[in-house]
Amino acid sequence: MTYCVGMMVDRGLVLMSDTRTNSGVDNISVFKKMFHWNVPGERIITVMTAGNLATTQTVVSQLQERSKTPEERASSVLSAPTMFQVVSEIGALLRTTIAESQEANAAGGKSRFTASIIVAGQIKGMEPRLFMVYPEGNFIEASTDTPFFQIGETKYGRPIILRGYDREMSFEDAVKLLMVSFDSTLKANLSVGLPLDVMVIARDAFEPTHQHRVTLEDPYFQAISSSWGDALKSAFHSLPDYSFYTE
Repeated sequence: MTYCVGMMVDRGLVLMSDTRTNSGVDNISVFKKMFHWNVPGERIITVMTAGNLATTQTVVSQLQERSKTPEERASSVLSAPTMFQVVSEIGALLRTTIAESQEANAAGGKSRFTASIIVAGQIKGMEPRLFMVYPEGNFIEASTDTPFFQIGETKYGRPIILRGYDREMSFEDAVKLLMVSFDSTLKANLSVGLPLDVMVIARDAFEPTHQHRVTLEDPYFQAISSSWGDALKSAFHSLPDYSFYTE
């Protein structure tokens, strides 16, 4: 399992992912799940992946191969004229990869090769956009009503974002909100783990405005985790007491 969040704010895009993969309590590894490509001054494309590791690594590797030379870029995310066409290409690649794995392994019923992808980015002259790609290759786009997407282990961190999100918030507050969401998820589910990867993409920057890997020793994350726990206890004790007796 994993946990990734892509969020839109007025200033741009804020992305965060964990790095844990596991196939049992005694087989835990760290793998990067956030990848980006950019053409300075023209575009930036970032993907975050969740699901079967072999599937997601195949998709990312093919995207990387297609972006290496000018000839290959003609059919890559670095040349597609719109973000819609970028995510369409990624969706088709994901669908094909899953289908080929199923066929090669004679997988029946629910596929163990399933995966999903968050795609975020901006192309010059257009708005920043955020998409979630399903295993079938189809996708949906973030909007005013749905300004963020989660993939992987979503249920523990979602209430935090729903209560704290503000489209006009600063990048710093957006990162802080996601830190709290991830801390809550880490506390509740061992299949999500540090390090965390953070990326901020400012509107019209076409390159990462901020990148950071959050490790267990990170002082800010430690402060967030400790302070959030204390704040929850304080808020709980400030609530009206329940009584077994009625007047």
